[in-house]
Amino acid sequence: MKRFHVHVRVKNLQESIAFYSALFNTEPTVVKPDYAKWMLEDPRINYAISTGHSENGIEHLGLQVESETDLHEAYEHMQKAKGTVREEGECTCCYAKSQKSWITDPQGVDWEVFYTHGTATVYGEGINAKPAPEIMEQWAGNDGQKANIPQTEALTSKNTGNYGNIYHHAAFTR
Repeated sequence: MKRFHVHVRVKNLQESIAFYSALFNTEPTVVKPDYAKWMLEDPRINYAISTGHSENGIEHLGLQVESETDLHEAYEHMQKAKGTVREEGECTCCYAKSQKSWITDPQGVDWEVFYTHGTATVYGEGINAKPAPEIMEQWAGNDGQKANIPQTEALTSKNTGNYGNIYHHAAFTR
C-alpha cells in the first residue's frame, strides 16, 4: 500500500504545528526544531512541514511505499511517466533513512518516490544536509541560489555536508 506525501515550506513552525494539529485532530508523530511530520491514516498521508526556505508553500509531493519491492514497482511507473528520473538512492533526509528517486511533472512540481527504512538524528546528510536550526533562522533562503550567510565552523563541519548543497531538495530541480 502507498501513502501520499506532501512537504510544505512554512514560515513559523510552532504556529503551523498548532494549525495542522487542530486540522488533523492529532499531534505530529515527529517534531524537530525545524521540521514536523504527521503520519495520518485517514486520509493515509505523510504530511511534513519545514522551515528555512525563502518561499512558503508546496516543497514537493510524493509517494511513500512500504517495501523495496513496492519501490521498484513505483520506479517502473516513474519511467512510464516519461520525465527525467533522478535517482538519489540511499540517503538521509527529513530525519529518516530512505531510498528515493525524483521526477518533475509537466507543471514543474517535484515528486519523490521513496521507501523509508530507518530514522536519523539529523535532518539530512550529503546533498540533503542543512545547517542547524539556529543557523537556518538567519538564512534568507533561496531554494537553489547561494544563501547569504557568513561562513562559520557550523556550516563547514563534516556533519553538515558541503554548504553549496544544503538546499534540501532544490539541488534536484531545474
